[in-house]
Amino acid sequence: MSKRIDRLERAGLVTRRRSASDGRGRVVALTAAGRELIDEAFTEHMRNERRLLDCLPPEEAAQLESLLATWLACFETPRRDDAGR
Repeated sequence: MSKRIDRLERAGLVTRRRSASDGRGRVVALTAAGRELIDEAFTEHMRNERRLLDCLPPEEAAQLESLLATWLACFETPRRDDAGR
């Protein structure tokens, strides 16, 4: 993680400072350039997602949305391990 943050910091996309509450920790924040890059990437991602979905008829797009929501719920729902049952 540190190497990635180092690269982002050198590129001027993030800043890093010591945590006020934990001397070992660091607070990483986006710079204005970092926020701009994220906004551009998100906009392009949404444009690409729209392009991919536009090839489906509306009813199939709705089915896909339902399937993906069900699939995603598997990862978002906390699971108890065997010991917690």
